[in-house]
Amino acid sequence: MSNPIDNLQKVQSFKLVSNNLNVAGMFAKQQYSGMFGVEGGQDESPELSWSGVPAETKSFTLTMYDPDAPTQSGFWHWVMMNIPANTQSLVAGAGAANSDKLPEGTLLMPNDARAKQYIGAAPAKGDAPHHYYVTLTALDVAKLDIPDDSTPAFMNFNMIGHELGRAVLEIKAEIK
Repeated sequence: MSNPIDNLQKVQSFKLVSNNLNVAGMFAKQQYSGMFGVEGGQDESPELSWSGVPAETKSFTLTMYDPDAPTQSGFWHWVMMNIPANTQSLVAGAGAANSDKLPEGTLLMPNDARAKQYIGAAPAKGDAPHHYYVTLTALDVAKLDIPDDSTPAFMNFNMIGHELGRAVLEIKAEIK
């Protein structure tokens, strides 16, 4: 498995953390996907906080991507854009459909299930651990001017040339 972040433009890094990980650095059960049939999964987006962002930041995007999904293109689980620059954290559950926990102006974008919400980890039972890349990107624009039903790949394409910094949290998940 190659790290999908390696293909991106090199930019300043900053810190991204979550308190919703277990001791082994894996998702807590509520971050798994009940929607995709994981027993005990609640599709609750993790709490996240960040620091050390570039001073010129005007907004952020956030994605969660599983390159180990059994498809040719992986699977985008969570996509957000136009997160205001003064935001320093997201509470657990902020990625719910029609969430009232998002900073003003933030848009939930469709994931690969075409749902505007967080869909939790859902590796097949017995698979090797999947690697989930939660990526927060600092941009030099206050908002990306793309349709709010754009695909994750299209959003990422439109970030090219606007990226100031990136924080990546790699989280593993497996179902035994």
